[in-house]
Amino acid sequence: MNERWMRAALSLARRGRGLTSPNPMVGAVLVKNGRIIGSGWHRKAGAPHAEIEALNDARARKCDPRGATLFVTLEPCCTHGRTPPCTDAILKAGIGRVVAAATDPNPRHAGKGFTLLRSAGLLVESGLMGEKATELNRFFNHWITNRLPYVTVKAAMTLDGKIATASGDSKWITGDDARDFGMKLRQEHDAILVGIETILADNPGLTFRPKSPRTPPHCLRRFILDSRARTPVDATVLTDDSRALTTIVVGPAAPKARLNALSKKVNVLAAPLKDGRVDLEWLLKHLGESDISSLLVEGGGEVNASFLLGGLAQEAAFFYAPKVLGGRDARRGVAGPGATSWEDAIHLEQPRFQRLGPDLILRARVRPQR
Repeated sequence: MNERWMRAALSLARRGRGLTSPNPMVGAVLVKNGRIIGSGWHRKAGAPHAEIEALNDARARKCDPRGATLFVTLEPCCTHGRTPPCTDAILKAGIGRVVAAATDPNPRHAGKGFTLLRSAGLLVESGLMGEKATELNRFFNHWITNRLPYVTVKAAMTLDGKIATASGDSKWITGDDARDFGMKLRQEHDAILVGIETILADNPGLTFRPKSPRTPPHCLRRFILDSRARTPVDATVLTDDSRALTTIVVGPAAPKARLNALSKKVNVLAAPLKDGRVDLEWLLKHLGESDISSLLVEGGGEVNASFLLGGLAQEAAFFYAPKVLGGRDARRGVAGPGATSWEDAIHLEQPRFQRLGPDLILRARVRPQR
């Protein structure tokens, strides 16, 4: 029975997908006498937490939460942030038991909420369906412990690993279902990143385009790696309604005239170079400090290789169309210098395949490099 209530809480937490960053997704249900008397989820950063939403829902139903059991997907907070600590509200409401799926991953807070509630006399249990709760918030967990965004490298390829013809033609490799799934990936992430070659070749919009008008809007931040400031001033990312979300990442030697032209339209970030290119480790640190907890890389082969071979990616999302392009000069999904031995190859773990119409998507974790 306990799993039934926790599954309900996890289902509620998922409603916050793409909306709560830099906070985690959390769901909660209040159970009394074998029925749910209140439920809620964290809707966005700065809004009430899931526990408060559940308590408010119970009161709106004229239900007394005293003695009830709270099932929540994450350890209740016990510190003041944008909102008061949830542990205070739990104690004030007279809740008798708390069952949490996962412990707060923040090393400064982990377990403190549980300790506070136990010291006040509540029954506290943790770990129920904890793996599912941890997986749900893998972006947040990585960011809060490392202060770096969780990086997903995404590419749409033929079966022989090509993303474009030698002339640069890349539309469309995959079908409608795969492209719809690609939009879901954009919805999950805080920001998207491409290289200048993608801008010059495709002039993409890099926006989240929901399939349903009922889908909440998602302010996807856009980053362009452009060390020499070559982005055309009439590029879509500089002229559309989302241009305020665009940042051009330039190097120290970018021409001043180009920088002035770009800075009149969008944000320009000067970054140090490493081996002649934007220092990606520096950039990821900057993004993490800017509360960007997840980054979707949709670059070309060189950019993808820089993140994967550089040990900077945590996940791969590779779409495969049932096509073979061939050709020595066709563009690869992952280029760069490549691994020099099988021991140096990028290993993917926990692979999950899913059919999307005629296409396949592989989502897998990138094994950390030694």
